Amino acid sequence: MSKLAEIIWKIFLNLRLQSQQRTYTILTVLTLLIQLTQRGLQMFQLDVRSRKPIYEQLVDKIKELIIHRILRPDEQLPSVRALSSQLTVNPNTIQRAYRELENQGYLYSIKGKGNFVAAIEQMTNEQNLLDLKKDIQKLIAEAIYLGLTKEDLYVLFDEAHQQTKGGKK
Repeated sequence: MSKLAEIIWKIFLNLRLQSQQRTYTILTVLTLLIQLTQRGLQMFQLDVRSRKPIYEQLVDKIKELIIHRILRPDEQLPSVRALSSQLTVNPNTIQRAYRELENQGYLYSIKGKGNFVAAIEQMTNEQNLLDLKKDIQKLIAEAIYLGLTKEDLYVLFDEAHQQTKGGKK
């Protein structure tokens, strides 16, 4: 059990609640808090053994956090220096990832202030959608070649749709 989970559990044990409904609600909230915290701690977990460059892994992770609405529009990202020391990665790598995300429309930067998540309206771009469709077609073709069925693809689509839809309010 993580340190945070232990602390939350101790707080829960100290609460004296009168109804089971309140207990259930608090347990649900605590479970979600633990999951979100663990997800936040793993927010920028990178695989140094991967053949994929570190900056691309970072770009993908940040995109995922933006798409699933974990990072909200106008939310500030960690500074290059802070993130590079946290991940023990060269600051130039972090800067390259941030620059790539800015070029793709996911981030914007304010000189002297930092990098921020762009509003969703700024991200919808016809060229980006066309590029994305081409990439998806290539991946689907490869998946079919490896034996993925149409039903499997529908299940994957539904799961991705539910995850994205679940993040919206």
